[in-house]
Amino acid sequence: MNAVIACGGTGGHLFPGIAVAEVLRERGHEVLLFVSEKEIDSLALSTRSQFQFEKLPTVGLPSIYSPAIFGFLRRFVESLSRCRSIYQKFKPQVVLGMGGFTSTAPILAGRMRGISTLLHESNAIPGRANRLAAKMVRAVLLGFKEAAKFFPKSRTEITGTPIRTELQRLDRESARLKLGLQPQITTMLVMGGSQGASGINQAIVKSLPLLHESNLQVIHLSGTRDERLVADNYRRERIPSFVAAFHHHMEEVYSAADFAVARSGAASLAEIASFELPTILIPFPYAADDHQTRNAEIFERAGAAFILKESELTPESLVQRIRDLVDRPEQRRRMAERSSQLAPRDAAKRVAATMEKYTQS
Repeated sequence: MNAVIACGGTGGHLFPGIAVAEVLRERGHEVLLFVSEKEIDSLALSTRSQFQFEKLPTVGLPSIYSPAIFGFLRRFVESLSRCRSIYQKFKPQVVLGMGGFTSTAPILAGRMRGISTLLHESNAIPGRANRLAAKMVRAVLLGFKEAAKFFPKSRTEITGTPIRTELQRLDRESARLKLGLQPQITTMLVMGGSQGASGINQAIVKSLPLLHESNLQVIHLSGTRDERLVADNYRRERIPSFVAAFHHHMEEVYSAADFAVARSGAASLAEIASFELPTILIPFPYAADDHQTRNAEIFERAGAAFILKESELTPESLVQRIRDLVDRPEQRRRMAERSSQLAPRDAAKRVAATMEKYTQS
């Protein structure tokens, strides 16, 4: 079949979409990706020349009372027209939207064409775009079962959130050596999602002077804006580290780490759980409907993570949690076991099989 996956705008939409595309290609299907014009999309696809993709204008829904609504409508109509034109040539049998308003025009264009349309919701609480798009699809596929109650009039199927096929566990010591780190020292991974997180970066930088006594080394993915600031502070405090804005081979950093400090976007959580990492979660406080906190609470209830609210974060509270994980390997082991239970290993295959099912029915 010819399949369209609309997955642009954030790493949380893009990387799960790529994971499904990889499985569909393995099964012999043709895949076209719709992505946004953002740099993160171009960067991620720069190493994936095997995929055919098209860029759509970035669309975010403002308040209906804002003057920006006119720009939104213009870009949305432009996206819809572009999708319909591309569909005339590509002739898809199924369209999957991975979420956000980058997905809405491709789904609507598919609905207008009379083909199967599906939506994936990775978070515990859906955003406005997915609540609207759910009315246009044959089924909503869920990362967390807790989201089902938000789609009372839609058919829902729990698939989990897909992760990329290259995210396979490596030998821990070898992964550390690849990153220039010591093979035997407890290693913390710090990351803020696909574009970094200044809130987490600042919290870690302020905490470094309190970590001198800890036998610890750090992998810190900072995002482009804070990379130099973060690297300078590790050097000043003489704490061994690997600092980068972004890392193309995430399997290396996940495999090298003993635990993580991270945001709680659904795609990041799926990857963290797949690598069985205990985690200190600092939800993004401005996420729509506070969905990152709801995601994090699922992991905390399962005993796989601690939650620290950014508004209440202090160097002392963060360092206390870090030391808990550094000094208590048995606690790390228990949390790792519980984290592993939250990761459906075959989510990408489940989504691909569901796309096939709805195309044939």
